[in-house]
Amino acid sequence: MWFKNLQLYRFTQPFELDASTLGQQLEQQAFVPCGSQDMTRAGWVPPLGRNGSEFVHATNGYLMLCLKRQDKLLPAAVINEELEEKALEIESREARQLPRKERRALRDEVYFSLLPKAFTRSSLQFAYISPRDQLLVIDAASAKRAEDFLQDLRDTLGSLSVIPLVSRHQPIDVMTRWVSSAQSESGFELGEEGELRDNADISSVIRCKNQDLSAAEIVNHLKTGMHVSKLALNWQQRLEFLLDEKLTVKRLRFADIVQEQASDSEADDAAAQFDVDFSIMALELSGFIKALTAAFGGTEELDATGS
Repeated sequence: MWFKNLQLYRFTQPFELDASTLGQQLEQQAFVPCGSQDMTRAGWVPPLGRNGSEFVHATNGYLMLCLKRQDKLLPAAVINEELEEKALEIESREARQLPRKERRALRDEVYFSLLPKAFTRSSLQFAYISPRDQLLVIDAASAKRAEDFLQDLRDTLGSLSVIPLVSRHQPIDVMTRWVSSAQSESGFELGEEGELRDNADISSVIRCKNQDLSAAEIVNHLKTGMHVSKLALNWQQRLEFLLDEKLTVKRLRFADIVQEQASDSEADDAAAQFDVDFSIMALELSGFIKALTAAFGGTEELDATGS
């Protein structure tokens, strides 16, 4: 359950649903496995899995949600092989070559005949809402996965007034300044990994790993017109992560000192341990996100319409 990536969104209107009301709405869109002709299905499940029945797990005011997605695995190679066999059979039987239009129709027929036999793959995606901070935090490595989650939540609730968390200062400017000066702020320390891109041609990339980012060679690249687009950072010796130009946090790792707080608890079952883990993680991330936004100049003001 410990998040490995953070896609951050803030509410443009106060989130006022309590855990019970939110849970009831999620339950109405509970996960149902793929039917014979479904390629994909998504729905809500209890965050505790088999150890719980509530569709929202609430701890210290934080609300954990879990979306389950199931996809059929039907590789193009399998479809093409079956298509060729059927096409050859028809051409041999009728002594003619299938025209393109008929071949396309046959491909659709093959696809739908194979779909019920396809294997399925399931995945769980966690997120939590912090009403006190008016934030939605999604554990997703890509913006696409986060947007899919948002769309499912929006469809369930009818509306969802959130926007990506955007800082006043451009992340690339702040990260470039930190590397250029070999100094960070607000409890952040430079790691040993980063990505540099050319200001004039963003396809020109230099990736650094296990390197001293304050080295003269790297600083010279920045002086000659490159900027930092990704940067490994450490926050207060408690969190390690890779930050990109959109304030997306990837490869998040909680330090041993944080995880030991959870392992030292006296939780006597899986549900209790989940509660402890979630509470510690959410409190830790609350302080981290505040420090992160402060280091980048705070968040942009919403316009008069709240959007």
